[in-house]
Amino acid sequence: MASKGPDFVTPIRRVLIALLAIVLIALFLFWRIDSPRAERMRTAMIDRAVPSFEWALAPVTQVSQMISGFQSYARIYQQNQELRRELQKMQAWKEAAVQLEQENSKLLALNNVRIDPTLTSVTGVVMVDSGSAFRQSVLLNVGSRDGIIEGWATMDGLGLVGRIAGVGQRTSRVVLLTDPSSRIPVTVQPSGERALLTGDNTALPLLDFIETPDNVRPGDRVVTSGDGGVFPPGLIAGQVVQGSDGRIRLRMAADYGRLEFLRVLRSHPAETVVDVGAIIVSDDRSFIGPQMPTSPVDAAQAAPALSTGTGND
Repeated sequence: MASKGPDFVTPIRRVLIALLAIVLIALFLFWRIDSPRAERMRTAMIDRAVPSFEWALAPVTQVSQMISGFQSYARIYQQNQELRRELQKMQAWKEAAVQLEQENSKLLALNNVRIDPTLTSVTGVVMVDSGSAFRQSVLLNVGSRDGIIEGWATMDGLGLVGRIAGVGQRTSRVVLLTDPSSRIPVTVQPSGERALLTGDNTALPLLDFIETPDNVRPGDRVVTSGDGGVFPPGLIAGQVVQGSDGRIRLRMAADYGRLEFLRVLRSHPAETVVDVGAIIVSDDRSFIGPQMPTSPVDAAQAAPALSTGTGND
C-alpha cells in the first residue's frame, strides 16, 4: 500500500484563513476608530479602492436592473389585465350598439318602404319562431285587439314575408312564404309572366306554372300580382334564381334570418260588381246620342242628313 506524502495544503489553508480573519478584524477595528486621522485614511482608501471595484459592482447593478424590470413587468401585466377587462366591457357595449343600430335600420326601412298609399299597416314584434321541420311560421305580438284580420300580408323592411294565418286576442301567427302550404300568385318583371310562388320548406321557394319559362331570367324582379285577392299587387317578393336542381326559384327579398319587426298590411277586398248595368245609371232614358235640334229651321236642315244617313246604313 503506497504511503501518502506530507500534506502541505491544510496548514497553508489554515494560515490563510487566520490571516484573513486578522485582516478583517483589524479593518473592522480601524473602521470603528473615531479619529480625524483615521477618517482621512479611510477616505483615501475608499477613493483609491472603490473605482477599481466597478467590475465587482456590475452583478449588483444587473440584479438591481432585473428587479426593476420585473417590477415594471408586473405593473404592465396589471395594466394589461385592466385593459382586457375594459375591452370586454367595450365589446359588450359595442354588441348592444350594433343590435340597436340593426333594429333602428330595420325600423327605418319599414318607414321608407314604398307600398300602395291606400294600404295602412300595423307594426309588430316577432316574439318567437314557432316553426318546425314541417311548418314555417312566426308569432307576432299584435292580434285582434289591434284590428288584425286573417289573410293580411306581412312585410319586413325589405320585402314580403308571409300572411296572417291565425289571430288571437294579443298575438297572431304568420305563415312564411317558405311554408309548404303557402301559394302566392306573383308576376315576374319585366316580362310580365304570371307564376305561382310555392313554398317547399327551403330557403328558395319554387316558381311554378310559368307560361313561358324562356322569358324568365335569373335576376328578374318578382312582385305579387294581386290575382285572386290574396295579396295586394306590387309587393316585392324577391328575385329569380336557378336552383341546383335546375328549377326556377325565388331568392326572397326579406331577411328571414333576422325577423324582428314585421309590418302587417291592412288590405280590404275590392268591391265586387254584381250588376254590370248598374254601374252607370242615366236619368234620361230617351234616345242616347247627339241632341236633336229644337228649332223648325234646324229640324228641316237636319232631316235630309238623317234620311241620307239612314239610307246609307
